[in-house]
Amino acid sequence: MPGPTLIFGFIVATLLGAVFHLIFGGDARRLALFLLGGWVGFGLGHVAGVLFNINVLNIGTLRIVSAAFGAILLLTTILLLTAKRPRKRYTR
Repeated sequence: MPGPTLIFGFIVATLLGAVFHLIFGGDARRLALFLLGGWVGFGLGHVAGVLFNINVLNIGTLRIVSAAFGAILLLTTILLLTAKRPRKRYTR
């Protein structure tokens, strides 16, 4: 059974992805991508916080600031990569 820290981290990462989708919109595929990005970014940010010993705001053993920063960084990257770009029309 997963511990309370893992469950709390999963909930916070899910909320970050969902709020990002609420703000920037998109279809269900983009929602799934934002949720996945929130989870992965949150985990990578937490690991970076442990490796670099970032102790700004810990909740138990969870490095919440570095984890949230990692999630927001990855979500911003996903947003930039999935943004609709205007297509150039070539005329002859």
